[in-house]
Amino acid sequence: MRFSVYQISRKGGRELNEDRMGYCYTRDSGLFALADGMGGHPEGEVAAQLALQTLASTFQREAKPQLKNPSKFLQDAILSGHHQLLRYATEKGLVDTPRTTVVACVIQGKSAYWAHCGDSRLYLVRGGQLHARTRDHSYAELQQTLAQVVPMEANFNRSVLFTCLGSPGKPVVDTAGPTVLRPGDRLVLCSDGLWSVVPDDEIVDTLTQRPLSDAVPELVEQALRNGGSHADNVTVLVVEWEAAEDTDSTQGISTRTLGEDVFASTIQASVGEGLLADLDEAEIERSIREINEAIQRSARKPT
Repeated sequence: MRFSVYQISRKGGRELNEDRMGYCYTRDSGLFALADGMGGHPEGEVAAQLALQTLASTFQREAKPQLKNPSKFLQDAILSGHHQLLRYATEKGLVDTPRTTVVACVIQGKSAYWAHCGDSRLYLVRGGQLHARTRDHSYAELQQTLAQVVPMEANFNRSVLFTCLGSPGKPVVDTAGPTVLRPGDRLVLCSDGLWSVVPDDEIVDTLTQRPLSDAVPELVEQALRNGGSHADNVTVLVVEWEAAEDTDSTQGISTRTLGEDVFASTIQASVGEGLLADLDEAEIERSIREINEAIQRSARKPT
């Protein structure tokens, strides 16, 4: 596999950054994921981190070096993250369970598979057009989808979700794929801190007209500007599939020379006591910077 990736997360106007993102890969399979801890419930940052940890650990266990069934993996791993949150709340004696949205994508062979729960989104941008987008698990989006079939007079707040990880009932997890990728396709994973204030057409235009290293920071800064002093956490992870061979990509990763047992991950392996509560924006930015620098060093090595 050969892909480029760029990721950024900003706290915005909130006290904490409750978003988490990351990716991991073997020689023949890659997992990219983002979670947005939900406000109004305890320890949203822990919920997001646990969801990603569960995805990454399950991927490491099952991708040897390929997943047997990527769609089933996504469904099962996301639901496993839900059960981890319920277990965490029980062990901590919490009155309410930490909750999070999640969106995840597996690239394997030349195909992409994705799944989501909540309103963190995936966009597939191809040839300057929006080729595919996940549909939020919100009452507002459901109302829009069903409007011509079952008229609904009530107006719903777009942020009110009918499912998430950590909820009392079994989460709704929608999956899609396989979608065969073309060279230059860009897959965008983002929290609602981006799409709620930056229209879809602007997201597509920015990604089409700029290299990843310019497009992703610009999207995040645009979201922060549009959100103003009350801007939400903004997190964006973009993957470009099989960039042209002559493209000077500073974020390029090739897995072709990896051994079958090699597993690489940017997702934190464990949650120590009090660790996430003390994770501030500077530490998050430093971690992301170190990841991107490692990617740049990898890109300069012959493959």
